[in-house]
Amino acid sequence: MARLDGKVALITGAGNGMGQVASVLFASEGARIVVADFSEAGGAETVAAVEAVGGQATFVKVDVANAEQVEAMVAFAMKTYGSLDVLYNNAGIFPSDDGGTTETPESTWDRVMEVNLKGVWLGCRFGIPAMLESGGGSIVNVASFVALMGAATAQIAYTTSKGGVLALTREIAVEYGRRNIRANSLCPGPVSTPMLEDLMSDPARKARRVVHIPMGRLGRAEELAKGALFLASDESSFMTGAQLVIDGGITAAYVTPE
Repeated sequence: MARLDGKVALITGAGNGMGQVASVLFASEGARIVVADFSEAGGAETVAAVEAVGGQATFVKVDVANAEQVEAMVAFAMKTYGSLDVLYNNAGIFPSDDGGTTETPESTWDRVMEVNLKGVWLGCRFGIPAMLESGGGSIVNVASFVALMGAATAQIAYTTSKGGVLALTREIAVEYGRRNIRANSLCPGPVSTPMLEDLMSDPARKARRVVHIPMGRLGRAEELAKGALFLASDESSFMTGAQLVIDGGITAAYVTPE
């Protein structure tokens, strides 16, 4: 039997990158997918990709930092499919001017926190009641390896936001552990996605990061999606409040920044 057979999965940031790949993978494992993204074009592309593998998906436009839109997103999922079993809070941003503590603009800090941290909280705030109504489920929140160690290249807002995601996820896991809701964090290393490709358009900046990866390469979106699938499925049924690190060995290495 497929690992997500009969389940409904809501995936934010599903219009490209890891969210899009996860949508197709989850659908191939039996889930019906709510594709949530700010980009209508990206959302339509993901729905088409899901349908191409014989899956079922619908798109809802959302700014995850907007409470009314997130509430509407969850209501749409419940109205469309009648339940919510998997909540994959994947949407995130990494502005190019997110740098050192004293150089990062306040506006950049605020927007990163709104999307990367508040957006995850809002997803859980409105998603959890729907999951309780559905009998429980699994929450997968995307953090990062930089939530566990300082980044070799300064990125103060992004790193801080992802550390907050870990704390938020642990708190939810404890609060809802006896109500059949599990919550875990996925901690990727650098993954070859459109967001990171834009960030690493400068070859020197890319080399600065890749040199710290023991496996010597960026991760692939499908490698992270498989980790998310494990957390979403019943295969991780006794796992909550944990961090699944898929980083090519970065957090195992000793690094001295230049």
